Amino acid sequence: MCPGRGRGYAARVSLTQINYFVTVAEEQHVGRAARRLHVSQPPLSRQIRGLEDELGARLFQRTPRGVTLLPAGERFLAHARAILAEVDAARRAVGPAPGDMSLRTSLKDPRRGPGARRS
Repeated sequence: MCPGRGRGYAARVSLTQINYFVTVAEEQHVGRAARRLHVSQPPLSRQIRGLEDELGARLFQRTPRGVTLLPAGERFLAHARAILAEVDAARRAVGPAPGDMSLRTSLKDPRRGPGARRS
């Protein structure tokens, strides 16, 4: 555990870290997870280590062939999936209502062409 973290401190676990954790757990390999997430391996590994630091527990056993979940990781996986599912449900709930025809407006002056000079 990192100094200064733990009880009495607000955890700073991000949705990105949770998503990365779930993907690594599913792939059982950091390299494959990185490819699936379209990120490079070093930042993914740093995010997983940061998550472990915030939680105060190792989540994965790293091996030359990949990773396996440790007991803490197994316990956290169900919670992580539930968190991501709830966030997805919340996004859908606040998304555009059926029939919402919001339009994007542009602040460009239609009288000015691409080569027009400013006065």
